[in-house]
Amino acid sequence: MQQPGNHMSSTSGQVLTYQGLKAKQRQLREGFPDSLGLRVHRAISWLQRAELAADDHDAAFIFYWISFNAAYAEDVQTAISTGERSAFDSYFERLLNLDTRRRIYDAIWQRFSASIRLLLDNRYVFQPFWNHHNQIDGYDDWEDRFARSKRRTQSALRGQDTKTILATLFDRLYVLRNQLVHGGATWNSSVNRSQVKDGAQIMASLLPLFIDLMMDDPNVSWGTPYYPVVD
Repeated sequence: MQQPGNHMSSTSGQVLTYQGLKAKQRQLREGFPDSLGLRVHRAISWLQRAELAADDHDAAFIFYWISFNAAYAEDVQTAISTGERSAFDSYFERLLNLDTRRRIYDAIWQRFSASIRLLLDNRYVFQPFWNHHNQIDGYDDWEDRFARSKRRTQSALRGQDTKTILATLFDRLYVLRNQLVHGGATWNSSVNRSQVKDGAQIMASLLPLFIDLMMDDPNVSWGTPYYPVVD
């Protein structure tokens, strides 16, 4: 398989950081529906905060996740009825329909040999491992599940199945998110340092792309945001 080209810049040629995305948002926001305008405004604000925390991987990852939530999460009732991971799948499907240049796949390919591969090989962000460790029935085979998951991701990468790669990757990142947000880790702990650093780097690579793609087509419905602004 030929290595994809580098499409890490936005359609305006700016590097996908807070500064570039904010400049693009200012140019386009008058044409955004209210719901998209609010999502993008919130997501970019937390992206900026994550970039400012780059040396603190725990904080950066949490801020990136808040930015991700601002971008994808729909109203509370929808989240309750469908589940958060189901909402991930719906969001990724809409993004990939917009991603005609395969920018997400290219970004994943470029990082796969580094942080993404390391995260997918890390059992500490694989929920069945913790289910087994916590003596929940039905997870004695967690090692087989782990091996199958890694094989499925390798196959998806070869087949350019970006949706499967994203679903698997964010399944792992969601476990990491739970560990941090629910107090299951110590700040700056050496115990989980590798997965937190890898997780923050992955979010730093992918989240600006997600936001950029959302701005490229304001006519796509992204649903009602959590807690809209109310006068």
